[in-house]
Amino acid sequence: MAAAAAASWVMPVANPHREPSLITVQPNGGNSELFQIHIPDDRIVAGGSSDTTPTPSSLVWPDLGIPAGLELELFKVRNSEDVVIGLASRISVSGQVEPAAVEWALHLPARGALYFPMSANGGEFRSGELRAGTREFLDRSGRLEERYVPDPVVTGQGRIELRSSLIGKPSNHPEGEQP
Repeated sequence: MAAAAAASWVMPVANPHREPSLITVQPNGGNSELFQIHIPDDRIVAGGSSDTTPTPSSLVWPDLGIPAGLELELFKVRNSEDVVIGLASRISVSGQVEPAAVEWALHLPARGALYFPMSANGGEFRSGELRAGTREFLDRSGRLEERYVPDPVVTGQGRIELRSSLIGKPSNHPEGEQP
């Protein structure tokens, strides 16, 4: 036990690096943060019913019997200064022309995780409400907007912008009372 205690002192189990949060304070008391995903560079893995070849090609995609129209992707997430700060997964279910439903789950080490189900807006972006959050995002409510910005020079390249607008949940205590 002494050796285990000494080893844990010298080599801590977990101490994740945290990039400074690049948050903009909003007039309503909430905050806004921009996350970016460079396509195709930040795509770690992709697969689904319409894409039987996952990225990277060396990955063996399990035969899960994925239903028609279901797409699964995993990405690196960057802040507005292009520093990789976490991971995001996107699950989409296709409709006739555009995805009928999209779910984003973002994991930001040392900060927490966020989950946003969305539906297509029929415009240049989609948006959804924060359904669940952990750690820093546990007592928050708000929205996430997804927008694709194509590269003006190279076809098939661009970036996905995810803009969160979060606010603390109101207290359940009568005005003026402290918990």
